[in-house]
Amino acid sequence: MFNRGTELLELCNEENKKISDIVIEKEMKATGMTREELIKIMGETLNVMKTSATEALDKEVKSLSGLTGGNSKKVQDYTKKGKTLSGVFINSAMAKAFSTSEVNASMGKIVAAPTAGASGILPSAMLSAQEKLELSDDDLIKGLFTAAGVGEIIAKNATISGAEGGCQAECGAAAAMAAAAIVEMAGGSPKSSLDAAGFALSNIMGLVCDPIAGLVEYPCALRNASGVVNALISADMALAHVQSIVPFDEVVEAMYEVGKALPETLRETGLGGLAGTETGKMCSKKIFG
Repeated sequence: MFNRGTELLELCNEENKKISDIVIEKEMKATGMTREELIKIMGETLNVMKTSATEALDKEVKSLSGLTGGNSKKVQDYTKKGKTLSGVFINSAMAKAFSTSEVNASMGKIVAAPTAGASGILPSAMLSAQEKLELSDDDLIKGLFTAAGVGEIIAKNATISGAEGGCQAECGAAAAMAAAAIVEMAGGSPKSSLDAAGFALSNIMGLVCDPIAGLVEYPCALRNASGVVNALISADMALAHVQSIVPFDEVVEAMYEVGKALPETLRETGLGGLAGTETGKMCSKKIFG
């Protein structure tokens, strides 16, 4: 039904439907499932997201390597003191993003949306929006279909792989998916959803993928925390009717070109960037010998 943002918008306008409706219809045709069956499956996905986004808020969850862990609880405890610079909402969102990242690094169950390395952004953004906007689980489930549609477009026309396009492709895609979903859930138009997705990608254009020791832990968890903030501010800009000068499809294409231009050392090889620092090398040696 659609492969690009322009095609998705045309369908939304022609049929006077939301992005989530178009994506659900596409999935029904592709899988042969009913709307109810798809909604049920996405509800189960949402439940996994809820668990991973809250599991590490009140207890330390350490990675198997010992490289990361416990930051979700630290941020959550800091938030409870009520004296934050960014406010309770932003800090709580970051804590949730850390939580999923830590569950992932400890071999727990997460939803890799769009990837395991960027899995903290979408759950945190969705749950934070639910709390702030007083949304139902049904609203979130529909939002996840919107996120899926945006992620599919990025994957088809560019990449969601850090090894191919850097962290901009993983955390950028996750933030774009989350921003688009939040805009729809907040009552924004399909175009505003894609504008928000474009903002999120633009905001971290060129971000490298440089995991220490080649593990999806550091600085990946930090980028999940900042990624959810990127998603939230991108949604706010779109809801304020800020418009993207460069269309979403062109932003996706630009991201892909930038990703291909990144040297191999900055694409998930664990050789450059923070992984290539003396400390990064020492950590790798300590873990692997």
